[in-house]
Amino acid sequence: MKRSYPYSIRAMRGLTLIELMVSLTIGLVVILATMSAYLGSAAASRVADAEARMNEDANAALTILTQQLRMAGNNPKQPNRALAFQRNPVFGASSYIVRGCDGKFSNITTALTIPELTCVASTTSPDSIAISYEADAYNTVPTSGGKPTDCLGQSLTAQTATVTSVTATTTDSAATATFYGADNRFYIDTPSKSSVPSLYCKGNGGGEQPLVENVEDMQLTYGAGVATGTITAVAGYLDATAILTQSDLAALTDDPARWARVMTVRICVLMRSEKPVVDNAASARYTKCDGTVVTNPPDLRLRRAYSTTVGLRNRLTGFN
Repeated sequence: MKRSYPYSIRAMRGLTLIELMVSLTIGLVVILATMSAYLGSAAASRVADAEARMNEDANAALTILTQQLRMAGNNPKQPNRALAFQRNPVFGASSYIVRGCDGKFSNITTALTIPELTCVASTTSPDSIAISYEADAYNTVPTSGGKPTDCLGQSLTAQTATVTSVTATTTDSAATATFYGADNRFYIDTPSKSSVPSLYCKGNGGGEQPLVENVEDMQLTYGAGVATGTITAVAGYLDATAILTQSDLAALTDDPARWARVMTVRICVLMRSEKPVVDNAASARYTKCDGTVVTNPPDLRLRRAYSTTVGLRNRLTGFN
């Protein structure tokens, strides 16, 4: 008698070795494709996050420098007061609205006044700049006691000046006015503890500290005006050394007079990402502030140059 089975032998046989290998291969391809898509998405996300952080940091650095330069030279035009402001102990015997250096001032944290700063020019180091203006409770962030502050929020020491007071009877008399002078110096430095290059400020309220991290370079050029008869012409954008040596400017009496001709300042900061985020050196190539392309970057961080131009709207001297 023929025996019957509920299932055929073929149905119970299972997969052959070839079928198993094909299934495993297809599974591996799907897994690899999924992992590749995930890694690519994660890498793109890291780059996007790094770019967003760089943009924010660059905006912060340029905003700080722009605000300071727009206040450079701020001083109410009152008889005798401007001269007293220029010659008060904070700023020395001569007045500098701005004073720059191609490189870092060698004594930027120790010089008591802007005229005492010593510039050792360098073509490879980040630039530095000193900015002075009369500070008050409106163009700075005041302390709880209402005192004006420097770039670090430190309260400033009051200065005095002799001004002319006009009474109701139009009789002029001398009076003493109190004011505050800000001397803020900006430069790039790398603290030993963190090894992160940062934009620093040294204020005359006391001390120095970093304001924005991951700023590798700062390059400054200056638009200087040259008086030609009754016309004011721009000599072009010059570096700090050229402000002192350009033929028309070199003919002036002293360095403060030359720096008083500066009408605009171009700022360029080179930012870098906090960590390496790209996969190869080709993707890490970048353009420096001077327009040259770095094809052999030191690491796999992103780098980008950001720039802006600021007009010195409070310039009181130069062509008078």
